[in-house]
Amino acid sequence: MTSVQLVSPASELIQADVARAFAEDIGSGDATADLLPASASASATLTCREDAVMAGIDWFNACFRQLDPQVQIDWAVRDGDRVPAGSVICRLHGNARALVSAERSALNFLQLLSGTATTTAAHVAAVAGTGVRVLDTRKTVPGLRLAQKYAVRCGGGHNHRVGLYDAILVKENHIIAAGGIKAAAEAARRLHPTLLLEIEVENLDELQQALDAGADRIMLDNFTLPLMREAVAIAKGRAELEISGNVDLSTIGGYAGTGVDYISVGALTKHVRAVDLSLRLQLD
Repeated sequence: MTSVQLVSPASELIQADVARAFAEDIGSGDATADLLPASASASATLTCREDAVMAGIDWFNACFRQLDPQVQIDWAVRDGDRVPAGSVICRLHGNARALVSAERSALNFLQLLSGTATTTAAHVAAVAGTGVRVLDTRKTVPGLRLAQKYAVRCGGGHNHRVGLYDAILVKENHIIAAGGIKAAAEAARRLHPTLLLEIEVENLDELQQALDAGADRIMLDNFTLPLMREAVAIAKGRAELEISGNVDLSTIGGYAGTGVDYISVGALTKHVRAVDLSLRLQLD
């Protein structure tokens, strides 16, 4: 459903995510799974109970394969696919104990990441035809940032900076501490000349200062629609513009119509509602 390149984080990171999930869920062992014969095998069917965009298949697979390297997993969909309610999206066959022990962690990853992808897809659809790119933020679940940012791409969105190290975003407190927009920009260029320099502004006067300081991108924080349009006219050809603040499905279409380049939406990764999935097991 999306032309955005879908490349999962490195396998080592996914395995580490799964190991942490198992440490908190399985701990010293699955006391309930011990009730099953150790040699018993089973099949399972995974159903998506609502319309959704898939994301997180690699995490789901890793959960089962860490406990049963021989497990057979057959998918009917890929990450980024839009799935209608009631669809059987995956079938599994393997050791019964492994299937029941891995189930909750596997579903947690797939439900969370598909929820992020589905929410992103809705916001992307709301700006269709405008040329605006929908961005995520750093408002992510601790420890799962790269996973959620991957899910945003599955939903057709784009990633903002990954962390504090790969781009510079000068905000109000940075400006105060540095002694002004010009001083902050000069320090940024001197210390990190190869990084994207973005400056957040709260009014048109600060916008002009950021333009004069040579910002690559300027974030318009809580601007009204008329001020957004004026900012677009002022900044045209000089810097990219990004909108942040008070963005949801009821407002994003209007914001996109102002002519800005990007709209960042914290809700993509912060206000996540898990997709409803069901895994049903049957002993062989």
